[in-house]
Amino acid sequence: ASYRPGRRVNLEVDLLARYLERLLMGDKAAESDSSQRRAGNITESFLAANGYLKS
Repeated sequence: ASYRPGRRVNLEVDLLARYLERLLMGDKAAESDSSQRRAGNITESFLAANGYLKS
């Protein structure tokens, strides 16, 4: 398959979310145990402070 700009692709959101979590947490992500994931750690204020929400 040839991929070019504008081509539709399927993205696995769970994989992207894990990648984003590791990117944002740095070394802290490596320390956390995946079996003890906490819900609700990402808040609207966190997203706004890190440029993920438009003002």
